[in-house]
Amino acid sequence: MVITKYSLIGAILQSYPTAEQCFREMGMNCVSCHMSPRETLEQACMTHNCEVEDLVEKLDTHING
Repeated sequence: MVITKYSLIGAILQSYPTAEQCFREMGMNCVSCHMSPRETLEQACMTHNCEVEDLVEKLDTHING
């Protein structure tokens, strides 16, 4: 899966449930958020004051090795 700042959190978590740990490491509880199915990584990072590039890299490493 190609991860970009436009990737939907819900799609990532549906395909890769273990990616939850990446969000938690960034201080994001996206799994329990009602917005996550339709929210992009960029939108979530703006809300949580996180660097989207850091999250994209972390998820890409977790998912694609």
